Amino acid sequence: MKDTLGVLLAGGAGERLFPLTRDRAKPAVPFGGHYRIIDITLSNCINSGLRRVYIMTQYKALSLNRHIREGWTGIVAQELGEFFEILPPMQRTGANWYMGTADAVYQNIYSIGSEQPKYVIILSGDHIYKMDYSRMLDHHIATKAEATLATLPIAPDEVSRFGVVEVSQSGEIMGFEEKPKSTSFRSPFNPNAVDASMGIYIFNTETLLKELIADAEDPNSKHDFGHNILPNILGKKKMVAYNFVDENRQQALYWRDVGTLDAYYDANLDLCSVSPTFNLYDKHWPLRTRVRQYPPAKFVFGEPGRTGKAVNSVITAGVIISGAEVLNSVLSQDVRVNSYSEVDSSIIFSHVNIGRHCRIRRAIIDRDVQIPEGTVIGYDQVEDKRRYFVTPSGLTIVTRDRSLFENPVEPEFQQRY
Repeated sequence: MKDTLGVLLAGGAGERLFPLTRDRAKPAVPFGGHYRIIDITLSNCINSGLRRVYIMTQYKALSLNRHIREGWTGIVAQELGEFFEILPPMQRTGANWYMGTADAVYQNIYSIGSEQPKYVIILSGDHIYKMDYSRMLDHHIATKAEATLATLPIAPDEVSRFGVVEVSQSGEIMGFEEKPKSTSFRSPFNPNAVDASMGIYIFNTETLLKELIADAEDPNSKHDFGHNILPNILGKKKMVAYNFVDENRQQALYWRDVGTLDAYYDANLDLCSVSPTFNLYDKHWPLRTRVRQYPPAKFVFGEPGRTGKAVNSVITAGVIISGAEVLNSVLSQDVRVNSYSEVDSSIIFSHVNIGRHCRIRRAIIDRDVQIPEGTVIGYDQVEDKRRYFVTPSGLTIVTRDRSLFENPVEPEFQQRY
């Protein structure tokens, strides 16, 4: 991995996670109470021995940049040439912001070349999974490939959400389709599945730079790896598939794109189960984040009808559950739930205060929200739609912008589905 440079794409707008991405980048959205989404990929880098990483940010990146600067840049040895470096759009090659995933890398082609790596691994900062990238690099080198794609098996009816590949028995990629409505491709290892791209690529540096330059000069290109770079090298350069090896060590492969509110909600609530699919407590594959200084969580009062307790929930530092009940929920730092309130199957971001006698169910409450005494959320969709954001599945999203509570928000919100 010393000869490898990581390029982590973290500039997506995350429109399908609106309104959680209204004021923050998608990779900066909290996950599991304690983490941000980007922490999962960055932890994979550290655990894989990948210690030179450019992080390309763009939209609403203030909180993301601060999180990386305060939590990640200091854990590598800069005196040894290691770094986690934030690269905002610098318009070095033109006047545009990043116009696609390939263009984002192309606009930083000078920075990549200055490090002189043999290999470049392209990563995304908005997926939840555990993967040892060094194994994929070993496969890339052993097969003498010029490009390697990480793949995982999916059901044929899911192909419209992925780039899918046709793989030979030897593992070489013979075909590629980006989000087709249907495909005739089938995995040579499972005739009932299709091999899908995970959006993780390893390139020989020389191959990557030449393809990026050629793509930048094509006026008809979307400047995207899936739409342009990979199809363009198909049949010209040796491109192989690498079957995803899951470090989560569960029976089923775990890889989640938490790009929609419902997928994000489900992935978080899974962490509250007795045996969650995604294991946060695995010492074999530790997950890291920026650690904020908060006091321990506290549960107070034990009177009948006024007992502070949490059941099947993830509770982080600084939380006070004061004579309230929390069930099947994820609470981020510095949350207070006051007496006689009940929070059920919900995700509460940091610095939220829930007043007395509140009832909250199937909700995501954004940071810094103050919930007035007696508020009821998640029990009356008609009333919730008048005041908050409600997904088609009935999930209620509460933001800290009080002006939104005074006007109908449903038409604008529904346009995003």
